[in-house]
Amino acid sequence: MSRLKQLFQEKKNILSIYYTAGYPSLGDTITIAEELERCGADLLEIGFPYSDPVADGPIIQASSKIALDNGMDLKLLFQQLKDLRRTVSIPVLLMGYVNPMLQYGVEEFCKSCAEVGVDGCIVPDLPMVEYEELYASVFAQYRLSNIFLITPQTSPERIQKIDGLSNGFIYLLSSSATTGQNLSVSNTTEAYFSRIADLKLNNPTVIGFGISSKETFDKACQYAGGAIVGSAFVKSLDSTDLKGSIQKFMKVFKPETEQLS
Repeated sequence: MSRLKQLFQEKKNILSIYYTAGYPSLGDTITIAEELERCGADLLEIGFPYSDPVADGPIIQASSKIALDNGMDLKLLFQQLKDLRRTVSIPVLLMGYVNPMLQYGVEEFCKSCAEVGVDGCIVPDLPMVEYEELYASVFAQYRLSNIFLITPQTSPERIQKIDGLSNGFIYLLSSSATTGQNLSVSNTTEAYFSRIADLKLNNPTVIGFGISSKETFDKACQYAGGAIVGSAFVKSLDSTDLKGSIQKFMKVFKPETEQLS
């Protein structure tokens, strides 16, 4: 059984944390992963930066620019992750845009993911039909989950299609805005979340975009298997006290986890 499937079978209210590889400093990627697991994160999404992150808000855009300026790219990221599974046991996903993946080579990218122990990928601008026709077999060969995104505008037919192509979880965007917006659970949003729940999908859902506090995390978990915190975590990172800033942030979401200094 994959790490992702085991996680969703064994836990509820899953806390997934997104951060940008190579930010705030080039060599922080593994340190952040290790500290997040120690502080209670259930799932990690490591972003590989891109020069034109159109779906991201200003915080993640800024972190991507700094990471690129620091010298981060996919080749270096995989070098940094080569010993990932010596110290990190929770599921790890890579998240980014399709252009760097194509430049690296899709099969080589999938192979590199498998070699370092990455469990899957989130590539929001990879068209579903292109994935199905060109890359699904490659992802399957290397036992990688491709995580699809759905929005309030996604049709029931497309959602069912995505469910059939998925083998991890489905990323449920709380809105169609860019990242970094605060989650506001209005009547319209509740109806959207309930509509997805009523579809009785085979794959669990995780809500992302706008999860910035324990309150918004708990709200999201009422409708899904967990929630993703991205911009709020990236904003909290302090390069002068990296581990301390992670511990302080995680204590809000996981107060029951023992925080060791």
